[in-house]
Amino acid sequence: MHAVKLLRLSKVPILRQLLLEEALLRADNGNWCIINDGTSIPAIVMGISGKPQELINVPAAQENGIQVIKRFSGGGTVVTDENTIFATVILQTSTLPPDVECYPRPLMRWSESLYAPVFSPYGRFNLQENDYCFGDMKFGGNAQAITKQRFLHHTSLLWDYQSERMQLLKHPAKIPDYRADRDHMKFVCKLKDYVLDREHLLDNIPGALEQAGLTVKEAELSDAEKFLEKDYFKNTKLVELMSGQHKTFDMHTATGSIAPGTQRTVHPPGSQN
Repeated sequence: MHAVKLLRLSKVPILRQLLLEEALLRADNGNWCIINDGTSIPAIVMGISGKPQELINVPAAQENGIQVIKRFSGGGTVVTDENTIFATVILQTSTLPPDVECYPRPLMRWSESLYAPVFSPYGRFNLQENDYCFGDMKFGGNAQAITKQRFLHHTSLLWDYQSERMQLLKHPAKIPDYRADRDHMKFVCKLKDYVLDREHLLDNIPGALEQAGLTVKEAELSDAEKFLEKDYFKNTKLVELMSGQHKTFDMHTATGSIAPGTQRTVHPPGSQN
C-alpha cells in the first residue's frame, strides 16, 4: 500500500496554502493530503489562464479590497473565505489504480469515487463536469495540475458563503452545461444545509483515502515547509487589479511571511503597451 502524509490545517491563508502545494508538487516526490478548514484572508482565486477583466467584477473587488490570486493549476474562479473548506491530494501517478490514466478527465472521475464515501451519506453526490454536486446543485469546485510523474487535485468546498462576495464574480462566458444558464446563486448550495457536523465531515476524508488503498500518516506543517526552500518553478501569483501586475511570491518558512519574487506587467485588453 502507498503511504500518504496527512496535513491538517485551520484558517491558513489560501495564498500560503497554494504556495505550499506548489512546492510539494514540484520539489517533493512524496504523497500528501492537505485539509485546510477555511482561509483567514478572503480571496478570489483564478485558474492559471484566468483573466480578471473577464471573470471578476473588478470595480466591486477593488472597493471590497479582497485579495486576488492566480493559482498554478487550471480550473475556474472561486471566492474563498473562512467558510470554504479546502481538500487537496498530491500523489505519484503510481498510486492510481491500473485502469486510471493520469489525464484530466480520468482523474476527475477517479476523484468522484475517492470522495463518494465522504459525501454520499448526505445527498445524491455526483460529479457534474468538473464540479461536485448534490443532484444538480454545486457545493465543490475542482482543479488539477499534472506533471510527468505526479499530479495534484485540489477542491474547494462551500460549507457556507456570503452572497455579497459571490457577486464579485462575473457570469463567465463558458459555463458547464448542467448550470443551464442559472444565476450563480441558483446553482450553488451550502454544505451546512446537508451536513450537521463540519468536523465530522473533515474527519471522513482520511477514511476515504484508506478506502482507496492508501495508508494515512499524520504530518506536521514543518514537514511540508522544508520543500519551500528547494529550487523549483513557481507559478502562484498575487494579482494587483489596479496596476495590472502579477507577482510571484516566495514564503519565508521561519516567519511564515510572504515575500515578492518575480514580477511582470499584464496589460488589460484594449490598453496600449
